[in-house]
Amino acid sequence: MHFGEPLEEERLRKLLRPGEGIETVMTADAYGAGEADSLLGEALRGVERESYCLIGAIGHDFYKGTREGAKGYPRFTDGRLRDESGYADYIRMATEASLERLGVEQMDLLLLHNPDRTGYTSEAVWEGMAAVRDAGLTRMLGVAPGPANGFTLDVIDCMERFGELIDWAMVILSPMEPWPGELVLGAAAANDVQVITRVVDYGGMFHDDVKPGHEFAEWDHRKFRPAGWVQRGMDKLEQMRPYAERHGLSMLQLACQWNLAHEAVRCVAPTLIQEIGADAHTIEHKRAELATLPTEPLLSDAEVAELRAIGDNTGSMALKGASAGHEGAPQPDRWPLSEELSEVAARWQITPERDLAMAG
Repeated sequence: MHFGEPLEEERLRKLLRPGEGIETVMTADAYGAGEADSLLGEALRGVERESYCLIGAIGHDFYKGTREGAKGYPRFTDGRLRDESGYADYIRMATEASLERLGVEQMDLLLLHNPDRTGYTSEAVWEGMAAVRDAGLTRMLGVAPGPANGFTLDVIDCMERFGELIDWAMVILSPMEPWPGELVLGAAAANDVQVITRVVDYGGMFHDDVKPGHEFAEWDHRKFRPAGWVQRGMDKLEQMRPYAERHGLSMLQLACQWNLAHEAVRCVAPTLIQEIGADAHTIEHKRAELATLPTEPLLSDAEVAELRAIGDNTGSMALKGASAGHEGAPQPDRWPLSEELSEVAARWQITPERDLAMAG
């Protein structure tokens, strides 16, 4: 994503090494076409395997597929690469290759990374995921939609179809971005699926060193956000600050506490960024701040609701995944709202035209 300043590899390895309050590490094989796995593997070298939790993710085929610009590598379920008879073999191969780069024999959790509609619905895909778990290559399984926001009905549908296999799901959630991630939490709890929330920091705002006029690197992914998002975020951040001060929390810790106040959320994964500029907090400082997050819930139900009202972003963007407004053929990250998904929506009191649409 080119967030902030690039880090020297040795510094990054130290940050990734489990310990000092951070015992869970996460990687995805598509990042750097395996390079993220390898770098994390170096960081894990010599660390007792039982002392940390390892999360991996597979789904984009950089082995056989061709990178398609900013879209990245195609999903392994792309019909140009293979049919469903090859799904299980791919999942096994990709999992074993990732483990080899990591230098370990088993993941604690393997996520299906950025699936297309086939990934959410295919029995062949989830039979393949179950097979690697049964072979001892991972203890648990999960689904990680993305990279953009949305996929609400698709995640719920996936949990309802394969809930017996799915232990974890990952969604975007933050006090400044409660919508639409909050819409899947009830279904996750009902299906006994625990939730990891990412982008908790809201593009770095909750690290408290992104201010109006902030310098972003040339290719920083945050430049794609709507103009004025930093100023609007700052206005909301200042309204939230008294809640953090009341409980002796940093702003990042407040965001994490807010997420963890929701029943299904059991893990928070903010993005740690070394921002540009002499006044920026060091990424080591941000890691330590996360590591010292109080584990006991501190926010009352009323405070959770009040913070959600301050950060309300309902209808602020066009969502990916199933959409009532989608026209034309299905795309890898966007497709029409089917009758089946309309029934999913009705079961969870979601009106797609209202609850999953961009306002205005």
